[in-house]
Amino acid sequence: MFKIARRTLLSLTLAAAAFPALAVEMGDDGLHKTPWQRDTFKDLREDLAEANAEGKRLVVMVEQRGCIYCKKMHEEVYPDPEITRMIEDNFFVIQINMFGDVEVTDFDGETLPEKDMVQKWGVLFTPTNLYFPEEVAEGVSAKDAAVSTVPGAFGKLTTYNMMQWVLDHGYEGDEPFQKYHARQVVLQQEQGKLKVSD
Repeated sequence: MFKIARRTLLSLTLAAAAFPALAVEMGDDGLHKTPWQRDTFKDLREDLAEANAEGKRLVVMVEQRGCIYCKKMHEEVYPDPEITRMIEDNFFVIQINMFGDVEVTDFDGETLPEKDMVQKWGVLFTPTNLYFPEEVAEGVSAKDAAVSTVPGAFGKLTTYNMMQWVLDHGYEGDEPFQKYHARQVVLQQEQGKLKVSD
């Protein structure tokens, strides 16, 4: 019996090493935890200032316990080396629990528990990522300040291209994200990689 238990343990260890998605860390709140998510006081003005000081863009990631689409993102999309590098190098990520009680201070100064702030912002799905500009005017809520709000789980290409579009300030130009994305996908498929230019 001990030999079977040792074999099973060895098999599970090898499987975890071969498939890192199996080893995704879960927090006490039931949400996925990654090294690139920041633990802050959830004051968005302070978080934006810290992101800017690091030369990064602020992203608020709304998730919930038991979210199968959050699981997909954390196990299949974010672990991709190019996406992980993109996030670590360019984004300051704050996680919000859709049904949590931790206080969040919006850009407009209003402080509410996470679950109430999510309702204020009109977020209905998890995951939802809100991407912000480098500057947010006084009195503006996160809902109105976001340059892109992405509800739901998407594949690697869409996720990577959305992040690049935000970094490139694509939202300020004439080309909508869908056209930018379609153009990038062709190049990515031809080159066999996510990043299409150096």
